[in-house]
Amino acid sequence: MLAWTGAAWAQAPTPAGLWTTFSDSTGKPEALVRIEERDGEFVGTVVKVLSTTAPNPVCDLCEGELRNRPVVGMTILRGLRSLGGEYGGGTILDPDEGRTYRCSARLLDGGRTLEVRGYVGISLFGRTQTWARAD
Repeated sequence: MLAWTGAAWAQAPTPAGLWTTFSDSTGKPEALVRIEERDGEFVGTVVKVLSTTAPNPVCDLCEGELRNRPVVGMTILRGLRSLGGEYGGGTILDPDEGRTYRCSARLLDGGRTLEVRGYVGISLFGRTQTWARAD
């Protein structure tokens, strides 16, 4: 009875936490992104860049105030909200391209992986990355 009660009260996993991202071209770990929940929205910030030859990479292709700013400390994920079992309505910045895309995400493997999809217009026109929980 106690086991059932504890399971009923256990919180479902959310995207909040530390995530390892992977390079689309090599499949190797690329960065660590910390996702936090703020006022019902999930926001992700780069805390460490793992795969680069530059010690402190900057977003040289970004526009506006982000141009030539360090990637570490940059908020790349904004406005992601829970939509039942998935997350949507957000945007994600690709610092390698300097472009911002619409974003959706869903947790897999009991919250151990996060499937992140960036797209233009409709979700059909985009790409998906799978991030691994690092914490």
